[in-house]
Amino acid sequence: MDYIAGYIGRKATITTNHISNLFALTYRIFVLIFQKPKAGRALVRRITLEQVYFNCVQVLPIIIPIALVFGSTLIIQFAKVSGQYDLGKTMVMLIVRELGPVTTAILVILRSATAVTIEISYMNVFHEIDAIEMAGIDPMRIVCLPRLIGITSAILCLFIVFDILAIIGGYLIVWVFTYIPMGDFMTQIGKAITATDIAVGIIKTIFFGIAITVTCLKHGLSIKELTTDTAVSISKASIECFFYCIVINVITSILFYM
Repeated sequence: MDYIAGYIGRKATITTNHISNLFALTYRIFVLIFQKPKAGRALVRRITLEQVYFNCVQVLPIIIPIALVFGSTLIIQFAKVSGQYDLGKTMVMLIVRELGPVTTAILVILRSATAVTIEISYMNVFHEIDAIEMAGIDPMRIVCLPRLIGITSAILCLFIVFDILAIIGGYLIVWVFTYIPMGDFMTQIGKAITATDIAVGIIKTIFFGIAITVTCLKHGLSIKELTTDTAVSISKASIECFFYCIVINVITSILFYM
């Protein structure tokens, strides 16, 4: 019994310290947003745009078909029981509130979280971050800040694209290729969607982006000597990102809709 209690206590302490470090890293990066030194602005801007391109533009060929499949499938399924469900409210609830933010977060985790963790860990192992610091430049500003802004902006843009394509694109696919009566589907969507739904989706994606970026940066920076530790760090970072996104999704939904 003492062994079990000790094990639980150690795990709780380690988890608490880890979460505290994540919040501390988040705070340190956010402080940099309000500081505007003249040196390095162009570099920060360029790296941020690269992150947006890598995490948003290059993901579009993946998210577009996924959004169309999700949207058309949901419309087909719920149009068959339109007498039992309000199709417009159902689509808003599923896509705008839940599937849109979560799906975009999962895609970014699968594609970008691992890449960020690998990149930062290799920069740390091969002393690139030390070299940046020795050059008189804050590595947090050059390495961490652009990735936080870029990845968060990318998730927000992907969320908007996913929702538009899932609803409008899914509707067009069903209307063109099936004989399912759609009625005034777009009118139902217009009546069902509210400013709160849009705000909740945006809030979720912003917090998803922050959680994913900070978690990956933390795990990447924790690798000091061996590149072989990178694989373990990637696995931990991906699982943690997914877990944090689910927790944020549940808490946000409870706060706004309960």
